[in-house]
Amino acid sequence: MNSMGLFRNIGTRISMWINPMVPVLQLTPHNSLANKRVQRNRNETSNPLEVRDELGLLHPEFKVVKLFKLGPFQSLCISEASELSNEKIYSRGVTIQFRNEEESSAFHCAFEQWKKEVVVQGWCYDIFVGCIMADVVAPHYLSFKILAAFFTRPSVKEYQERSFGFGSSLQNGIVSSSTSKFDDKIEASSAKMYFHYYGQLLHQQNMLQDYVRTGSYYAAVLENRIDFIDRVVVDVGAGSGILSLFAAQAGAKHVYAVEASEMADYARKLIAGNPSLGQRITVIKGKVEEVELPEKADILISEPMGTLLVNERMLESYIIARDRFLVPNGKMFPTIGRIHMAPFSDEYLYIEIANKALFWQQQNYYGVNLTPLHGTAFQGYFSQPVVDAFDPRLLVAPAISHVIDFTSANEEELYEIDIPLRFVSSVGTRVHGLACWFDVLFNGSTVQRWLTTAPGAPTTHWYQLRCVLSQPIYVMPGQEITGQLRMVAHKAQSYTLHLTLSAKMWGPGAEQGGILQTSSGKLDLKEPYYRMSQPQAYPMSQDQQPHQLLQTQDLHIQSQDEEGSDLLQQPQGIHAMGQPCGCMDRIGLFVCLPPWFRLQTLLEASLLCLVWCSWLVGYCTCLSD
Repeated sequence: MNSMGLFRNIGTRISMWINPMVPVLQLTPHNSLANKRVQRNRNETSNPLEVRDELGLLHPEFKVVKLFKLGPFQSLCISEASELSNEKIYSRGVTIQFRNEEESSAFHCAFEQWKKEVVVQGWCYDIFVGCIMADVVAPHYLSFKILAAFFTRPSVKEYQERSFGFGSSLQNGIVSSSTSKFDDKIEASSAKMYFHYYGQLLHQQNMLQDYVRTGSYYAAVLENRIDFIDRVVVDVGAGSGILSLFAAQAGAKHVYAVEASEMADYARKLIAGNPSLGQRITVIKGKVEEVELPEKADILISEPMGTLLVNERMLESYIIARDRFLVPNGKMFPTIGRIHMAPFSDEYLYIEIANKALFWQQQNYYGVNLTPLHGTAFQGYFSQPVVDAFDPRLLVAPAISHVIDFTSANEEELYEIDIPLRFVSSVGTRVHGLACWFDVLFNGSTVQRWLTTAPGAPTTHWYQLRCVLSQPIYVMPGQEITGQLRMVAHKAQSYTLHLTLSAKMWGPGAEQGGILQTSSGKLDLKEPYYRMSQPQAYPMSQDQQPHQLLQTQDLHIQSQDEEGSDLLQQPQGIHAMGQPCGCMDRIGLFVCLPPWFRLQTLLEASLLCLVWCSWLVGYCTCLSD
């Protein structure tokens, strides 16, 4: 919550901006111009205990003035009213926004010295008011906001209890605790990088040029005009404002576009360039956890999905916006999200990742033995989820899904997500890990539209994700594969993935049961291996349709309402996967191979040619004889 929010909670009614702004260098006990202003105000009032500033606000005498540091660039001055006046008494608060930490430090030093010198005279707050009203000009400026709080005599202690949640005084110079729920759970460095990334037009362009994404949103909104006509819409994380413009095209009464990054300024510019729509759109710069809106929303629209649906943790902000702004039974676009998972076999991907650690097997690298770090490097490469587009025939079992209903889910449910896994293998092969993708449903009143990132479907900027295990497991057709995917949120706006896959061993002892082969891995969703530029080694065969999607395996991971079961049906279906290694494109496969393997293949091919040539020469010789 920002400083305005703190005052709003304790009854603030008026806020005014003071101009001209006052430089730090002038806010000292020796500011003659400021003292003249204070003395002039004192001479103009009949009550020696009162000072009337140029705004006409009555400032009583104060015996307590404290300066609190809200952050590196923001401070708060709170003054407790004196009981010497017979009139109704009010406390006063001043928030001060600095340009940099140097200004903040200079002001706090000046304030402490200033208070020591003048507080004994009984009019320290009058000097403070006089200083901020001084008409002075200097190279460095501060902006001040005077907040007249119309509540009766809350003490400094009471103010702290209401605003900060503790009874003891906040020690001067100590930065207060987080001012919003977002700041509590996300580390500042991650948030800074996140908002910087999405504040750049080139990244917005990347998302806008994802025509599957943008086209699906456009269709979902325009096909369901009945949900938008004459309705109030809130665009959560508006970015460039494209979804707000779609909502306005669909006839929205008014759209509030909430965006926390610098992209809000570009959104205003874009919306202003479309005046027929822009007159019904208001861009609000800030986090949904902190901003205030003048009215409730009938519908929320957002694009909160990250890799594996939950990366970047924006789904939590989407749910917070629902709780803060959405009317009861309001619409949410998207409405439901599903994470799909299936085991896969990809020998070449496994070799590619494993070979990255070969560098650390060198025993004489410029005279240095690197092998002590090989094991750590090997595990490090397998801790990276692989983001790319893969052929669906790499999957060895039908997929299962985990459903998140955005209209009813709690924010806390997204802090830790446990998904039990159970599959039945369709082929006999080595399982190298778990493949994941997601889709979302726009549950409109007219049309229910899906946006999918499934393998085999048109590729999106999300691609798909694969968790590769450092130790593959072996399965036979019809064999059961069990395990768990546990996703734990962390403060870097992402998740740590804990994956375990198990299968019963075949052979002696298997009929007695209980003999399992298990492989586990820990992966960081924040640090993926982007492999999108790799060529596809598995083109579609002639007997497979090019636009088939994956059919979700009928396993009930969590209970669903019968009424909503129709909504969760996949748009289209794809059937069982074939043998993943049966129809590879030889040229594409060759390019995918690691360099040392390519050389080996070339040597073997050359040797094979020599053998065939020798055989052919011998055969021709026999014929001539």
